[in-house]
Amino acid sequence: LELKRMSVSKDYRGRGISKALCGEVLRFARARGYGAVVLSTSMVQVAAQRLYEGQGFRKVGACSPSLLGSLLCFQIFRYRCDLPGGT
Repeated sequence: LELKRMSVSKDYRGRGISKALCGEVLRFARARGYGAVVLSTSMVQVAAQRLYEGQGFRKVGACSPSLLGSLLCFQIFRYRCDLPGGT
């Protein structure tokens, strides 16, 4: 299962909403037998990286999104959270 474009309005950040949404995605995936949840986030989204790592995701790769990204040393990080009992 891919978690894509999760965002919380700036007015509501810092209230645990992202953590609750991420937890709900993991529960949803487990309940339906998915083996893992994957996602991507950029190197500048440090708070997102901390959130995902705190929810059990691990960084499994990195890539530059374009030639310009490579020249600027900009990376997209790929994360994965394996789910016990999934297929």
